[in-house]
Amino acid sequence: MEARAKLRFIRSSPRKMRIVADQVRGKGVTEALNTLHFLPQKAAAPIEKTIQSAVHNLFDQADDERVDEEGLIVSEIFVDEAPVFKRFRPVSRGRAHRIKKRNSHLTVVVASRDEVEDDA
Repeated sequence: MEARAKLRFIRSSPRKMRIVADQVRGKGVTEALNTLHFLPQKAAAPIEKTIQSAVHNLFDQADDERVDEEGLIVSEIFVDEAPVFKRFRPVSRGRAHRIKKRNSHLTVVVASRDEVEDDA
């Protein structure tokens, strides 16, 4: 069984988010959350929040079944680019340079460990 969670319009660039997302891809959920809790990057907090949301979505889907949190892994995690805010900064000689403030969309898929092994 698998569940998905999305966090959209995160005010962090996709490039910086992907560095943190690569740290937890394929890890167990408890190990991933523990790793994210101690990472210094700003992007770790929204990724941790989204993984927890995906786990709770899985618990909501499986009302009848008992789901072991130790048996869950982060099967997919990817960061997409969101719309970019364009701002201008004044520079010398009356000119202006464009500044792009990039945003991200984060998608996390959490699945049970035995289900992922069956697919491989």
